[in-house]
Amino acid sequence: MLDWTFSRLDTELLSILRDRYPDGLSATLIQTKPTPLPADDNNVKIAYALPKNPSDLTQGWKNLGAQPTDTLGDKKITDVSSIAFVLLDPEADEAEAEFEVEVPKVEDEEDL
Repeated sequence: MLDWTFSRLDTELLSILRDRYPDGLSATLIQTKPTPLPADDNNVKIAYALPKNPSDLTQGWKNLGAQPTDTLGDKKITDVSSIAFVLLDPEADEAEAEFEVEVPKVEDEEDL
């Protein structure tokens, strides 16, 4: 999979999202109205990011600036990498993408 191009990743990701979330995506856990997914792959651009600190996802994300022909291996993505993505308008500048990620909080067994 590390030889996949980001173009292929885009296609696979959109297919999975459409299958699993036919009513659209929610940007946050508290968002009540989902955002529809584009019906056509040409009507969306996807930007990807890796965590600034893989051990602490709350420290933010750095945009990969991936081009469609770059491979996952080119960007040092491994099988266990955490990756964020954002769906953008096709005309949007990927360099300006903002990655707002809600990191799940693991509750201590004492809190259960």
